[in-house]
Amino acid sequence: MTNRQARHFAIASTALAALIFLALTVDSHRQFPQLTNEDQITPAVSRGQDVWHANNCINCHTLFGEGAYYAPDLTKIAEHRGEAYLRAYMHDPSQFYDEQKHRRLMPNQNLSDEEIGDLIAFLDWVSKVDNQGWPPRPIYVTGTLLREGASAGSSMTADPRPVAPGNDPRALGESLFGSVSPACNACHSTRAGVNMAGPSLAGVATRARAVISSAGYEGEATDVTAYIRESIRTPSAYLVPGPMYSANGVSFMPSTYGSTLSDEQIDQLAAFLETLK
Repeated sequence: MTNRQARHFAIASTALAALIFLALTVDSHRQFPQLTNEDQITPAVSRGQDVWHANNCINCHTLFGEGAYYAPDLTKIAEHRGEAYLRAYMHDPSQFYDEQKHRRLMPNQNLSDEEIGDLIAFLDWVSKVDNQGWPPRPIYVTGTLLREGASAGSSMTADPRPVAPGNDPRALGESLFGSVSPACNACHSTRAGVNMAGPSLAGVATRARAVISSAGYEGEATDVTAYIRESIRTPSAYLVPGPMYSANGVSFMPSTYGSTLSDEQIDQLAAFLETLK
C-alpha cells in the first residue's frame, strides 16, 4: 500500500467510524425517553434529585455503578427495600446499623418529611430505569449474599434451577430465594448472626415453632409450614422485634408476594425455608 492509499484508507475509515458513532448516538437519544421512563419524571422526582445533590449523596453512594463506592449502590434500593423502610431509615440511620459492628454509619442528614418523600420518589424512578443489567453486581447494604460454602470472591447472583416436573421443591425454593423480585436474599441472609435489612433466616423453622406457641403471636398459623407461608403473604401478621424491621405495626417486608407469586412458588419457598433449622 502506497502512502497515498494509506492516507485515503485512514481518512475513509475515520469518516466511517465517525458516522457509525453519530448514528449510535442519535439512536441512543431516540431511546432515552423510553429507557428512562421520562414521562414518569414528576416534580417530586426532580425535587428528590435536588435533595440527592444538595446532600452530596454521591460522595458515598453510587447510582448505576457510578459514585464513590464507599457506601452501597442505590440503583435498585427502592425495589429492594420499599418506601416504609427507606423513610424510617432516613429519619434515623442509627436505628438500623451500628458503627462499631458495621464499621461505617450513614450520618443523619436531618431531612424533613417532604425531602425524604421527594428523595424516595427520585430513587423509585431511578430503580425503574432500564439500565440493561448495570451494575452487574450491585453493592448491597450489609451482610452477605454468599451461599454456604461459597468463596468471598464468588458471584452473589442467583443461579436459578429450571422449574420442571419432578424437581425437588426445596431446590426450587432455594432458587426462588435469589430470583424473585424483589429477591429474598437482598434483605435476608441464611447465615446465623448475619442480619441485613431483614433478620437472618438461619434457624427460622425452629424459631417459628416458638413464635406460634408464644402469647404475643396473633396470626392464624398452627404449624411451621403455615407460619412461613403466612410470613410471605402477610408479613405484618407477626413483627420481629426491633425498629429496623417494622414501624407503626407494619413490617418493612414487601406485602406484594401474595399477589406476585403463585401458590406453588410460595410452597416451594416454604419447603426451602423449612430446611433452615
